Amino acid sequence: MPMVGYDADLGALYVTVDPTVPQLTPLLASNPGADFDPADPWYDCLDPHRQGLAFSRRYGFTMDAMTDLLPADTAIWIRKVSSSPGIGFYNYRSSVPKSWAPIFGTSGATNTLQWNGMMFHPGVAAPAGTNVYTATFEAFLAGAESGAEIPGTATGPFVLTWTNTPDGRPPLNVGLKVVITWPGTATNWVLETADTLSSTNWMIVTNAPTVVDGQRAVVPDSNPQGFYRMRLMP
Repeated sequence: MPMVGYDADLGALYVTVDPTVPQLTPLLASNPGADFDPADPWYDCLDPHRQGLAFSRRYGFTMDAMTDLLPADTAIWIRKVSSSPGIGFYNYRSSVPKSWAPIFGTSGATNTLQWNGMMFHPGVAAPAGTNVYTATFEAFLAGAESGAEIPGTATGPFVLTWTNTPDGRPPLNVGLKVVITWPGTATNWVLETADTLSSTNWMIVTNAPTVVDGQRAVVPDSNPQGFYRMRLMP
């Protein structure tokens, strides 16, 4: 995890990062058949019936126990400098009131965050798959009241890295004749359709699939312009 401290002799913050690389994991891979409570604020991002993003809270910002005292009337800020496309950051809190609020540039949030020095594990999420994601951060001091950055106090950029894992959903292939196929070995999955990706009313496609060259195939005559997904049967 990123460990931040202040060096009074240098007049600047420093950071050390654990070389262990965490993995973003979707719920469908870690706990197949499980769901989040629809009332939870992270439900839309993480539940398999919604976006089903892979996620991790492995990285946590913490203060170095050997840090010097901060200068009077200053505060630590953390800034995201850049990140891989598709990755998002959230202020996660499981206690009441629960929180899954976008931070570090996610969904229009500011790239900077004031940090009180207490251990802080942001939620990180991205589409499930095999991509490697990175994000570059830096920490700096700012005036406690003004919020203005104090020149020369920044850690310099440090990079956090995540691996990722697929969620096990059979890949869908949509042909020019709108024929939807998936591996014939996927016998415990059903095809669902809805008019929009954000729909809460996904319907099972009742057309009986045929097997062609080891692939199950369905011609979606009931909703040819809709959206489709696979759902694991309990």
